[in-house]
Amino acid sequence: MKTALKIEGMSCEHCVQHVKEALEGIGGVKSAKVSLKKNGAEVNHAETVTLAMMEKAVEEAGYKVVA
Repeated sequence: MKTALKIEGMSCEHCVQHVKEALEGIGGVKSAKVSLKKNGAEVNHAETVTLAMMEKAVEEAGYKVVA
């Protein structure tokens, strides 16, 4: 499955890497493409990974998922 997330609070490539590592640290996430330009991420994951799990990982990294 693929899920697109809009992420608020990223301002540099370090932020991008931090969000990528947070998302890829979730069991069941195969890959995460994070873009500073698009202020978001595209996450390729197993069906067992929920939006809530991804939001929590991003928020714990210090950023916010927005609708």
